[in-house]
Amino acid sequence: MLKHILTSLTGGPVTEPAPAPADPALAELAGKLDKAAKARLGRSLSIREVDAGSCNGCELEIHALNNPIYDLERFGIRFVASPRHADVLLVTGPVAHNMREALVRTWDATPDPKWVVACGDCAVGGGLFTGGYACVGPVEEVLPVDLRIPGCPPRPVDLLAGLLALLETSAAT
Repeated sequence: MLKHILTSLTGGPVTEPAPAPADPALAELAGKLDKAAKARLGRSLSIREVDAGSCNGCELEIHALNNPIYDLERFGIRFVASPRHADVLLVTGPVAHNMREALVRTWDATPDPKWVVACGDCAVGGGLFTGGYACVGPVEEVLPVDLRIPGCPPRPVDLLAGLLALLETSAAT
């Protein structure tokens, strides 16, 4: 035991290396997303994340969008606490029976124009929970879905690219 204590005291902390400086491609993608939001909405994009019964893998990647590496706030894209302030409902996980009504109420409280994004394999197709006794199924069985972002979990860059595609395709229609 003394050997382990001595090693930890003299060896320094065991951490991951610092991330590389900001990726120019990431900054360009986020900048395009902000420009598309301002062109489509006249303001920045507001996102309300709803966990409809997930394992929290997708939430970890969504929360990474707010960390210093991605830092969506610098582009004016923000997560909001109330659906009344949201443009996008970002739904993760298969819809559990207990969350169905809450998800529909969140949809009803979101002002127009509004979009629903199914984030992750479970939200897109039910994933591993398909046919389970506690699940209604994928998000599209409860709400109309405008964009599906597959992955278990999807990477933050995929989330950004999906939101950009959503804004560009909705602006074209």
